Amino acid sequence: MSTAFRIFAAIPIIIVLGAVSGGTWQWSAENGTATTFGGAGGLLFLGPLLMIVFREKYPRWWFDWNLELQRFGNRTGAYLALMDDRYPSTTDHQSVHLEYAYPDAASDLNRWLPLVKWFLAIPHYIVLFFLWIAAVVVVIVAWFAILFTGRYPKGIFDFVEGVLRWQNRVVAYALVLVTDSYPPFRLAP
Repeated sequence: MSTAFRIFAAIPIIIVLGAVSGGTWQWSAENGTATTFGGAGGLLFLGPLLMIVFREKYPRWWFDWNLELQRFGNRTGAYLALMDDRYPSTTDHQSVHLEYAYPDAASDLNRWLPLVKWFLAIPHYIVLFFLWIAAVVVVIVAWFAILFTGRYPKGIFDFVEGVLRWQNRVVAYALVLVTDSYPPFRLAP
């Protein structure tokens, strides 16, 4: 039965994720006043980029923050995509696992590549845009399948998991800056 009302059950954890991801919400009223709520955090991109370029270092706590934030986002995404029935934990890794090797910036990363990685990943962003549209559609199909059959169709599960994996590879390369290996264009690991 949790599948039927998943979107409503997820609202509190989505708000928490938005708050730690640096999300900002703004409401305006008819009289023109506005109320804005902002979050702190988000993926640390500019700091690690500058540290890699100028100091050839990647502070461990910045790496850990980015990794844990991505893990939390993946747990929430898997819950919303009906891939896991456990409510996303803010601390435990649960069944969604994401690992990146901590890079030695001086020897593992090209000092100047972080300046253009976000640009080099544009083809991935375009493909992922369409893949995410397809993923939303198939998750809606999976929602009906689960309601009527009690089962998540394996092909749909594999597709959504592949989109999540692809996104994680692109984020690791272009935004978290933990690898210089250009991500492959594929859903498989």
